Amino acid sequence: MEIFPEAKIGVLVCEGIDNHIKDEDRYEEYLKESCEKALIHVSNPEFTENPIIRTWRDAFYKFKTKKGARCSIEALLKRISKGGEIGCINPLVDIYNGISLKYGVPVGGENIDAFDGDNRLTVADGSEEFITLGSDKSEPPYPGEVVYKDDAGAICRCFNWRESVRTMLTEDTKNAFMCIETVSGERNDVMEQALSELKKMIEEDLGGKCEKYILSKDMPEVIISK
Repeated sequence: MEIFPEAKIGVLVCEGIDNHIKDEDRYEEYLKESCEKALIHVSNPEFTENPIIRTWRDAFYKFKTKKGARCSIEALLKRISKGGEIGCINPLVDIYNGISLKYGVPVGGENIDAFDGDNRLTVADGSEEFITLGSDKSEPPYPGEVVYKDDAGAICRCFNWRESVRTMLTEDTKNAFMCIETVSGERNDVMEQALSELKKMIEEDLGGKCEKYILSKDMPEVIISK
């Protein structure tokens, strides 16, 4: 992507997982521990001056965004910095939220079986349908907004800010697309560590098989079979 030439996207393609809730107490404890570890990322009392927050704020300034849109990792870190908790949703989401907190990276996931055509990280033209959780009204992205999209519309707006209900992960998800993003050319090693741990946890906890890829301007695509 021309806007972010140094961006790298760590991708997992997960097949044959079982995402049904079996032990919610375990994930509650896991998320609690992850929140405690994440406090290291917000050690500066001036929240926006913490390096992770600053990097993603600067990235979001480079394209059109909805007022108040923030990177997913900023939203998580802001909540825990104010003493909040991260609740359980389903095992796959709980796992990736924990990884996101521990490593200080944005992590997202979508149901591959709900994709219509190719999933692309690109800029929106503004016509893409987008309905998020809790709404029945389409809120298309702005022209020029960075989004994940397929042939049916936007999948996730502003990189990783808000996802479409159409492709969200549920207990019935069997095949998942997971991604971890970096934009500045920094912390690529952290992203790769986080991706490896995410892969290990998904395979150990949910079964199935995960294939790992690192996308960049030199390797801009991977083939996902459905």
